[in-house]
This record gives sequence, C-alpha cells and structure tokens, in this order.
Amino acid sequence: QVQLVESGGGLVQAGGSLRLSCAASGSIFRINAMGWYRQAPGKQRELVAAITTGGRTNYADSVRGRFTISRDNAKNTEYLQMDSLKPEDTAVYYCNAEVVNRNLIVLNYWGQGTQVTVSS
Repeated sequence: QVQLVESGGGLVQAGGSLRLSCAASGSIFRINAMGWYRQAPGKQRELVAAITTGGRTNYADSVRGRFTISRDNAKNTEYLQMDSLKPEDTAVYYCNAEVVNRNLIVLNYWGQGTQVTVSS
C-alpha cells in the first residue's frame, strides 16, 4: 500500500504565495510521473502541473509563470510553489503519483486534498 500525504494549504491574500508538499510512503519501488490537480466548487478536477522522473514539467495555461512544480526523488516528495495567487486559484488541491510498487505493479494514487483559499 502507498500513501500520499499533503501539507501546506491555507488562506492567503491575492498576490501572496503558498507552498504545497506531498510525501509518498509505503511499498514504493519507483515513482514515475507526479502531479498536482485542483477542484473548485461546482467544477471538474483539473490538472495544474505535472513532472516526470527526469524533471520535465507541464503546466496548465492558467498557472504557467506563477506556479512551479518540483520533486525530490530521494524523499519521494513533490512540491508546488504557488506565487502571485489569484482568487480563482481557490480550490482543493490534490497530489497524484504513478507508483511502481515492490511487486513491480504500476498503480495511481491520490492524496487526501488540501484546501487553498485566496481572498481578494
């Protein structure tokens, strides 16, 4: 079994910054792609940013230039640095990871979600 534990959400004023973390633990052989998604009330969950094992990144147009995804492979942890936050960034943020477990089975895992609220 694998667990993803997120931290770092909260309330911030527009223009401020937050840093989210997501630590994976459990039966892990390797973690392939990792990513951050978000879901605002009444909206579908959407991809915010993703990063490969080698560090190649991909961003939603709405956050490109303001958010930075990174990972520490030695710690099985990913981060999302969010700068210049806007009220429309308000959502529950979920981390996601494609994990190869010790039985060499590839499974997809989600964190529990962390609330990010940006006030105007």
